[in-house]
Amino acid sequence: MASEQPTDPAGIRICYLAYPTNLMLQSANAIQTWTTLRELRRIAPQTLALIPRKWREPSRFDEVGATHLLRPGIGRLSRIYKTTLLYYLEHSAWAWMCLGYLLWERLRGRSYDVVYVRQIVIAAWWAGLLGKLYGARVIYEAHDWETANPSRAKERWAQGLLHLLDRVAITGSDAVVSLTDHFLRELDRIDWTPRRSAVIPDAFDADVYQPQDRDGARQELSIPSGSFVLVYAGMTFAHRGLDRLLQAFASAELGDAHLIFVGGRPAEVASLQDQADELQLQSRIQFVPPQPQPTVARYLAAADVLVIPDTVTDVTASPLKLFEYMAMGRPIITVDLPALREVIDERAARFVRRSDISDLRIALEELARDPLRRTHMGQAAYQQSLPWTYHGRAERIVALAASIVE
Repeated sequence: MASEQPTDPAGIRICYLAYPTNLMLQSANAIQTWTTLRELRRIAPQTLALIPRKWREPSRFDEVGATHLLRPGIGRLSRIYKTTLLYYLEHSAWAWMCLGYLLWERLRGRSYDVVYVRQIVIAAWWAGLLGKLYGARVIYEAHDWETANPSRAKERWAQGLLHLLDRVAITGSDAVVSLTDHFLRELDRIDWTPRRSAVIPDAFDADVYQPQDRDGARQELSIPSGSFVLVYAGMTFAHRGLDRLLQAFASAELGDAHLIFVGGRPAEVASLQDQADELQLQSRIQFVPPQPQPTVARYLAAADVLVIPDTVTDVTASPLKLFEYMAMGRPIITVDLPALREVIDERAARFVRRSDISDLRIALEELARDPLRRTHMGQAAYQQSLPWTYHGRAERIVALAASIVE
């Protein structure tokens, strides 16, 4: 009997469902979704991406060939009655809209082998019911437990629903993609082992983030050439431990040092500015409003050290900025979490104990007085970044999709 031919990854038909928080790439999850889609369509050109959009809302997802379905807008009713449950209803309605669109596509002769989902409510619907109705395999990209999500529904009676969403999405999917191996071990511990799983961490855009000349970047950005410069860059500052970074910076003996924050929402920036004023750091702190990614890369290039004082999640921690920092070839000070050690080691990073301002201060002082160590750490960070491009991420997704179709 002739052997079955393996599935051609380039011919796999993937439908990618995502619910980015900002269609103009002003959030980390939007950047990750957009760049992953760009690379997916380069590798598997038949990939269909379905993205929600408000009526006439501008979107950069057109650039990567996404199809927009009207966003139901149910969540906006939370302005009247504040509850995340309204967003759960919105995501549920949109999950069914995606089924309707895919059935219409099938009538036109276009079917899809795999539905890839990265939003918990939509994933639960497709893993538990809609994937079976449509007849496609379902892959869920898990970013965290819904029960641990800071924006989860807080009603006491709804806590069982949160557990149900997690369980159905994880155990009902044909495969689960985790950002970290630590999360998969947690699933094994509670006996929620997925049918199939893969660790596919976050990544960096190699078109933007790569080693650049430090002096040239400083001259362009009017940053003193001889100063010791620390940089933190992020879309949002909440829950990232930046208040502790300010305290450590204020107490450290760093000479003529400057700390630059790039990004952040206005209220978050205002809070840090007030703290900097209280610590009398006005002349040594710079706040830069959100910038396009190429400009963010120039600020990272201007740094001596890049900092990640904390993360929002633990077992699923895979911050986008870690990969971008590494790709720039700069030494990194980061909170010590097992999930981060899966990506970077002590040759490239100075790990600090969570919430320990003294340890963070010591780390700042160590790297400030040792330029040779900074050089070696930066070189190691760049080398360790090489496997984590978005092209490589998309290749892993396509290979997983092809394997479950077989």
